Amino acid sequence: MQRMRLLVAALLLYPVLPAQAQLNELPETVNQVLARHKLPPASFSAFVQKVGSAVPLLAYNENVPRNPASAIKLLTTWVALEELGPTYQWRTEAYADGPLKDGVLDGDLLLKGYGDPYLLTERLWLLQRELRSNGVQHINGDLVIDNSWFAREELDPGAFDGQEYRAYNVLPDALLINFQSVNFSFRPDPVRRTIRILSDPVLAGVEIDNQMTLFSGGCSSRGSHISMDVSREAERPRVIFSGKLANNCSEYQLLRSLLDGPAYAYATFRGLWEEQGGSIRGQLRLGPVPAGKTPLLSFKSPPLAELIRPVNKFSNNVMTRQIFLTLGAEKLGPPGTLAKGRQVLEDALSRRGLNFPELQIGNGAGLSRDNRIAASSLGRLLLAARSSPYAAEFQASLSLAGLDGTTRRRFEDDSLAGQMHLKTGTLNGVTSIAGYVRSQSGAEYVVVAIANQPKATWGGGQEAQNALLRWVNRQ
Repeated sequence: MQRMRLLVAALLLYPVLPAQAQLNELPETVNQVLARHKLPPASFSAFVQKVGSAVPLLAYNENVPRNPASAIKLLTTWVALEELGPTYQWRTEAYADGPLKDGVLDGDLLLKGYGDPYLLTERLWLLQRELRSNGVQHINGDLVIDNSWFAREELDPGAFDGQEYRAYNVLPDALLINFQSVNFSFRPDPVRRTIRILSDPVLAGVEIDNQMTLFSGGCSSRGSHISMDVSREAERPRVIFSGKLANNCSEYQLLRSLLDGPAYAYATFRGLWEEQGGSIRGQLRLGPVPAGKTPLLSFKSPPLAELIRPVNKFSNNVMTRQIFLTLGAEKLGPPGTLAKGRQVLEDALSRRGLNFPELQIGNGAGLSRDNRIAASSLGRLLLAARSSPYAAEFQASLSLAGLDGTTRRRFEDDSLAGQMHLKTGTLNGVTSIAGYVRSQSGAEYVVVAIANQPKATWGGGQEAQNALLRWVNRQ
């Protein structure tokens, strides 16, 4: 008994420490990576907080506004879940503008888009199948596209980095089909000494000019290269491919965007329609659907909760931009604009007590050099999302480290695989990561790391992130 009283007295001499003390210095393993790659610690921000805790475990340069690249998609997708709901569906409407008899529409077919971000070729086929089941097989008039649900504010797909044909630079459109992209396949034929070029989807009215040549060599030969040019001088667009491929290559693929939204929608719709035995006598026209007209069909997208998965897991830019403009159109009225999207997002955050004065969100997808947010703000957003009714849907949209998405190669064949739900961000001079990490003790932590420095992307930024993630996992 005497020993027990002495032990209690001794314990009372020590101050009671909080369950979790905040650290303002980076873990040594992270500092070592930064030093090895000569990345200034001032260029690195980190924020770590245990879910359910009142204070961060680690806060380092946490209030410095930085460019988060694609990690900004976390704001767009979470606000969309909160404001539109996880079961929200986009629609695409078709109208018959003329009498319909015996499979012939003696007039125009009108298509109105409402921003569906996932109207892929196979889903367009289903839409056309519904049209045929409604009695449409041959269209004697034009295909009229109404894409007025979104304003056409951005007109140069190459404005961000000068790469106008890259798929990640596709501009949003209310009738966006197949991400407006074409997958070109190049198949060498050593016997005939030719290269066969195929496109998926087949675009009606688009000519492929094949000027490619074969040379003898292995597929990894440095001499292999492909150049692409697009000519619009004639009545129909012409895609010109030149360059060389080694004859030992089995196939090479190139994903590119050639046409604007309406032109691509028309070419894809017509190509697929004619492939299935239908016909369109007219051409493409843009115009509004007359007020009060009843649609022949209304085709629904998968629910929002499903569509934010390719957005966050694979960092799909054009889908994010579609969602961003949809927020503006649905909450503040059409047409959806960038300003309306920003207003809806900022108002939604403010109503939830998430006031980020440093926030600059651009187009909501991360394709901007001007975007800014602090690591602590992203951390607060992730904590709020964790207590949301839609927490499970949001967290499931993030990449599982070592298993899928943009972090599928991180920590693979490692005990950490599957223990982290993460969103990455990468631009030249920018690398970021944000999400949830499960520690060895079973606790869950919110983690944010952002580096802005010319060498950050390829000079150790990701390695520093990995060191931080491992440190959190060991908590």
